[in-house]
Amino acid sequence: MNCCGIYYCDTANGVGIRTSLYVSGCTHHCKGCFNEATWDFNYGKLFTPEIAEEVIKSLARPYIQGITILGGEPWEIVNQKVLRPFIERIRREYPDKTIWTYSGYLFEELLDPDNKRCHSEDTLPMLEMTDILVDGEFIEARKNLKLRFRGSDNQRIIKVKESLETGEVVLSEYMQGRI
Repeated sequence: MNCCGIYYCDTANGVGIRTSLYVSGCTHHCKGCFNEATWDFNYGKLFTPEIAEEVIKSLARPYIQGITILGGEPWEIVNQKVLRPFIERIRREYPDKTIWTYSGYLFEELLDPDNKRCHSEDTLPMLEMTDILVDGEFIEARKNLKLRFRGSDNQRIIKVKESLETGEVVLSEYMQGRI
């Protein structure tokens, strides 16, 4: 997996001050995407153990509330293979930090074992470690710059643990937030 950006004091992609990791590779190709360069799986640089270590160490800062993983598409199967052990380590070392992920795939698609575009043996374990999922493709016609943490109004901010427990999508209170 390649990564194409790391921001150590990000406030745009989740609650509080966060470390944000942008991964490369996306097959959605949303019209109007703000980050088209990340569609290429070879864009950026290899996500090495040294880079992973640097990102994980950044979470030790007491003012960092958690990590956000976006892209590109973190939930592409090839990216899940690398991200699952990375997220497992974050959960072990920083259980109180929140994990946000972004995906053009819908929550329901990620859970669907027949969806071979995004569902693998890594998907459910990754979802179980994710606090918040911002899901849905960016739709340019529904773009709204006043929304918090999302680019178009079709995208949902989902409480993952609660959704997995109830079997129904539980939306976050952050859906109401505006810039």
